[in-house]
Amino acid sequence: MNILFIIIPKEKVAFIYEDYSIRQTLEKMEYHRYSSIPMINREGKYVGTISEGDLLWYIKNHQQLDFKKSEEIPIQNVPRKHDNFGIYIDTNIEDLIIASTQQNFIPVLDDRDTFIGIVTRKDIIQYLLKKNNLNF
Repeated sequence: MNILFIIIPKEKVAFIYEDYSIRQTLEKMEYHRYSSIPMINREGKYVGTISEGDLLWYIKNHQQLDFKKSEEIPIQNVPRKHDNFGIYIDTNIEDLIIASTQQNFIPVLDDRDTFIGIVTRKDIIQYLLKKNNLNF
């Protein structure tokens, strides 16, 4: 299987830049209804994954934080508990399936470590079902 058959390209993926503010991140996550979102730098390299939990813990530990102050704090200042690990475009199906058991989406990188999209667990399952002629 070639990952290109199931990748969601960067142009269709909601992501944030590491210099976005907490407020920008919250608004993007709310708009797309995501519980976690990939973070990249301005050069297009994958930096990590920010989650609702990361944001909630930060807000809890900075109780004086209000909505106005959240516009001034870059998201890169928020500690992350877990980053979704990325895979390369030539990763084999077995490694892709293993990665999908540990995270809802897998960031896909090219050979220069540039973020080019994601593969979701749902897309992997649907691909495997279709490949095996199973309909649910």
